[in-house]
Order: sequence, then C-alpha cells, then structure tokens
Amino acid sequence: MYSRNALRAATALTLIAVGAAQAEEITIATVNNGDMIRMQGLTDDFTAKTGHEVEWVTLEENVLRQRVTQDIATKGGQFDIMTIGMYETPIWARQGWLVPLDDLPADYDIDDILPAMRDGLSVDGTLYAAPFYGESSMIMYRTDLFEEAGIEMPDAPTWDFVADAARKITDRDNEIYGICLRGKAGWGENMAFLTTMANSFGARWFDEDWTPQFDQPEWKEAITFYLDLMEDAGPPGASTNGFNENLSLFQQGKCGMWIDATVAASFVTNPDDSSVADSVGFALAPDTGLGKRANWLWAWALAIPAGTQKEEAAKDFINWATSKDYLALVAEKEGWANVPPGTRTSLYENPNYADIPFAQMTLESIRAANPNEPTVEPVPYVGIQFVAIPEFAGIGTQAGQEFSAALAGQQTAEEALEKAQALTADEMEAAGY
Repeated sequence: MYSRNALRAATALTLIAVGAAQAEEITIATVNNGDMIRMQGLTDDFTAKTGHEVEWVTLEENVLRQRVTQDIATKGGQFDIMTIGMYETPIWARQGWLVPLDDLPADYDIDDILPAMRDGLSVDGTLYAAPFYGESSMIMYRTDLFEEAGIEMPDAPTWDFVADAARKITDRDNEIYGICLRGKAGWGENMAFLTTMANSFGARWFDEDWTPQFDQPEWKEAITFYLDLMEDAGPPGASTNGFNENLSLFQQGKCGMWIDATVAASFVTNPDDSSVADSVGFALAPDTGLGKRANWLWAWALAIPAGTQKEEAAKDFINWATSKDYLALVAEKEGWANVPPGTRTSLYENPNYADIPFAQMTLESIRAANPNEPTVEPVPYVGIQFVAIPEFAGIGTQAGQEFSAALAGQQTAEEALEKAQALTADEMEAAGY
C-alpha cells in the first residue's frame, strides 16, 4: 500500500511520462519575411509552454508556393504545418487536403478574427487556416523627399498624381528612385501587384464567359503606364525585384514611394532596420477614378495538411502563433509597432496600438478590398489579386514571366499582352472553361 507521499511522487512521474510521450517535433514550412523570422525567434516560448519542438523550413515566396503545393498534392508528408494564403486555402480545403480548425479552444476567440480574413480562409463557415497576419496594399512614401519637392501626398491619390510625383523626386545621380514596384515574375509576386493595378484601370482577367481579357484596351493602358513609369522613375534591375528586394531598397533610402503590402509598414518605420524610419508616410493605393483602388487582400496563414501524424501538436502551435497572447508577446519583446497586423479586431481596439502611425491606414485598406467585387466590370470569379481557381497559379506565373520580360526590355507591352492572352486562353480551354 502506497504512502501519501509515495502516491504523489508516482503521480508526478506518471504526468512527466505522459508529457514526454506527447511532446513532438513538428516541421513548419514558411516564407522568408520579417514577421515569420521574428516568430522563429520567439519559438522557445511555445516549446516552454507545450514541450513541442519546432523545425523550420524557411523559403523564398515563389519556392515556398512550389514546395508546399507539390507536397500536399502528392501527399508527401514533409510538413506538419504549411504557410499558405487566401488563394490556396479554399481550393485545398474543398479537395480534403487540409485539417479543419473547428476545435480550437474557446479562449482562442475565433470571432475576434477580422471578418475579411476569417471569410477568406474558411469554407462553408469552417476555418481551415489561421491568419498569422493580414494585409492589403498601400503607398509608403518618403515625406522628406515630398517636402523638398513641394508635393503634398493626398490620403487617396490617383495614378496620375503618383506618376507625376515619382518623376519629380527621382534623382538617379544619388540613387534615389521615385517609385519601386514589383517586377519579379510569379502569380504572388508581380502579378499580385499588376492585377490590382489593372483592376483600377478597369481591366479584368476574364469576362463573364471566362474569356481572357489581355487583348482589351484596359490591360494595354495599365501595362503601358506601368512600364513607362518604371522606365522613368524605377530602380535598375526592377524585373528581379519582389517584396523583399523592394523592402531593402526602401529601407536604404533608395525609393521615394513603394506600393506594396501594408505589413511592410513596421519594417520601414523600424529605426533598427530602416535609414528613413522617421520620414515615412502612408496613403491608400491609387485609382483612376473608376471606383476601384489598386489594393489587394491577403493573409499569410498557418494550415495543417491532412494526413500529418502530429495533428494535435500542430494545432497547439497554431493556437499559440495566431492568438491574442502571441500579439502581446511580440509587443512585450519588440514593441506594439512590430505586432503582426491585420488579423484581430481587438488589436485595432487596443489603445496601445491606436497611436501606431500606420494602423488606421492598414485597417482602411483592408476594409476597402472586396474580393467578391474586385473589378469595375462584373466577373465570374472571386479574388482581387488572384482568380480563385486551381489553374490560376500556373497561368498567373506564366503571364508574370511575360510582363517581367517586358520590364526587362526583352519585349514590348503589346508582345507581352499577346502572349499572356494566348497562353491563358489555351490553359482555360484545356481545363474545360
């Protein structure tokens, strides 16, 4: 018969043994941007709380998309958690490739997630990926350069204003370029930007009969405007610049304006990383007066591939990494300006966050994006900077290669549009549209 102390000791040993048996090492595929790298640096907090270890596979955006798509489609089983977005989540969920996140604990407070983010990562009301951060796109600009040139940035500028200002503040002798825009090929790189830009010019990927529209004048106007602007006011080698490359240029003080993800705001205003941190302003993405701005809607989110052997540990990580407590942890360690933005209503109601200079513009940009009505003319698809069909990843990347080649001076705008039209028509016909 056990004594009371012996029973306590035996119970404690049993709990330790159970805990040890439940501890797992999970493998997470993620993108090489600042918020995800910051998360990796805080992972010890997760391990201390759960006992689970984490192995990170950190990849450039285009490579990440290829790796996780191939792995999940072939049931490769390399990853227990994948970093994916609003494009992949509903498509993969309908294929049965993702684990539903319908049993997260009550204190996770799923209703606190911003409706735009929750809806974009759900199918039939069930969440299949939890947003680590949410974003739209906006203009980040050098207030000092605008002051020197005697220009005042409106809160809601037009493309004509942006182009005129970019040309005025360009100073190639001092390596200051009026505007930095994505040129690196990829459906989530240059085509994310160019599709939103085209939307604002009245263009669309397809008409209501799924006929490609690259042969229409709106696309020609948008692409010609982009190429002329980049030739006059863009940096050299722009055809190889994506998000990370333009971020680096802006932080070095070489970009007068940058139109890109709202999530970049914390990186361009961080004095530890940015030489222009105290001279950055923000404005809505531009328009042409047709009622649509050149801003997108996106969330980088964490999802669990069906078939993982470590589902519970993976859910524990998602609960930790996308929770209110994680936002508070980042605020404690890095300051409120560096908290992952765009996911939770409570963040924008928090008085500690209200004074962050880009907080309100980020929220306004997210609210201005409507994936159900992304274009001036009606379309048969959902998605702002992408078309939510399985074929889009392929055709978007191929079209992006044509426009990147035009930016590099290897072909004209007309040639790029003609090729984009032909390849898109061929792929859509083959797919049965």
